[in-house]
Amino acid sequence: MSRALYPGTFDPIHNGHLDIAQRALRLFDEVVVGVYDRPNKALLFSAEERLGLALEAMRALDGGERAKVVVYHGLTVEFARQAGAGTIVRGLRNSVDFDYEWQMAQTNHWMARDVEIVCLFANAPYSFVSATLVREVFTLGGDVHELVPAHVTRALLAKRPASQAH
Repeated sequence: MSRALYPGTFDPIHNGHLDIAQRALRLFDEVVVGVYDRPNKALLFSAEERLGLALEAMRALDGGERAKVVVYHGLTVEFARQAGAGTIVRGLRNSVDFDYEWQMAQTNHWMARDVEIVCLFANAPYSFVSATLVREVFTLGGDVHELVPAHVTRALLAKRPASQAH
C-alpha cells in the first residue's frame, strides 16, 4: 500500500490545495493530509478549525475516503515517517515555489533519505491561488467564493467583523 503525506498550513484550504490532493489520490493508495499546527506566520483559523475545514473538503473529493486528515507539529519528515508515508507531496505554482521547495526537498532528503518528495505542478485555473492571497483578499473585503469550497466561504464569512459584512 502506498501512502503519501500532503502537508500544509491550509489557512484556509482552497481549490488549488484540493486539486493537488485529488491528483495525489490518483497516484497513491492513501493520502495523509497533514495540517501543520504551529507555522511561523499569523493565522486566520486555529489548528482545530483548519482540521475541520480540511476534513470536509477531503470528503467531497473523488476517492476522498482514502484521505486521512490530521494535525501535526515538528519536522515534516519525522511526521511522514510516523504516518508511514514514504512520500511527501508538494504543489508548485511558479518559480518562487520551486526555489523554496527545492531547498526544503534537499534539506528533507539530508534528514530522511528514505522519504521521497513528489512535486505536482498547479493546474489552471489554480496556478495563482495561495492561502495568503485568499486571506488578504478576504480580509480587505473581497469575495473569494470562487477560490475556496462553499463551506470555507461560510467559515471565512463567520470570521468577518459585522462592520465589514456586505
